[in-house]
Amino acid sequence: MIVNYIKVNIDILNIIEQINIVGPGSLSVSLITAFFVSIVITLQVAKEFLYLNAVSLIGAILTISFLRELSPVLTSVIIIGRIGSYFAAELATMKVTEQIDALYLLRTNPVLYLVIPRVISCTLILPLLNFLALATSIASSAFVCFTLYSIDPIIFLTSSSRSLSVGDLIKSLLKTIIFGFIISILSCYYGLSTTGGAKGVGQSTTTAVVTSLLSIFVVDFILSYVMFSQLDSSIKVL
Repeated sequence: MIVNYIKVNIDILNIIEQINIVGPGSLSVSLITAFFVSIVITLQVAKEFLYLNAVSLIGAILTISFLRELSPVLTSVIIIGRIGSYFAAELATMKVTEQIDALYLLRTNPVLYLVIPRVISCTLILPLLNFLALATSIASSAFVCFTLYSIDPIIFLTSSSRSLSVGDLIKSLLKTIIFGFIISILSCYYGLSTTGGAKGVGQSTTTAVVTSLLSIFVVDFILSYVMFSQLDSSIKVL
């Protein structure tokens, strides 16, 4: 009973440690990236819609783009670059230095002790980062529209709020949960399958990052087609 209690506490502490690595450490990078990417996209989109005299649609179009695609994918790419590579390199180093074998000697399952906490932390934190990035993108777009194109923030935010739907929010959440699971699983898999010393660590990290990126893009296309291809226009009521 005491041994099981200790193991459970170790796992919980491990999960909390990984959440701290994935979440606070990636927050600033995610928000800065969302801020500047949204500004660039807003500069291009707002000018064209002003030419078409469709000011009331700018907020809706940008919000739909950020919510359905840009925020989930960009946040996932950031997590791959920062956390996926970290997971792969850390586990690869443990593998080549025989620390994984030491866990077996201690009768500790490496999957339960090393992989599961990383999968849980990435799957939980990525949706939160996604919604924070979404809020940052909308706010920065409203700011740019006001300062550069004199578009009233009330008009922008009203258009934005009308285009939001609970269904889209849930689907965006589901996307990031799936992305977080894929990123953590692939990173841990390539890390634990490392061979060949320091060179193998570098190769495993690179392979994990590249494979995760390609997987996210492919899965994003599949999910977007399944989730959104049959929907009516979100701006027809505006």
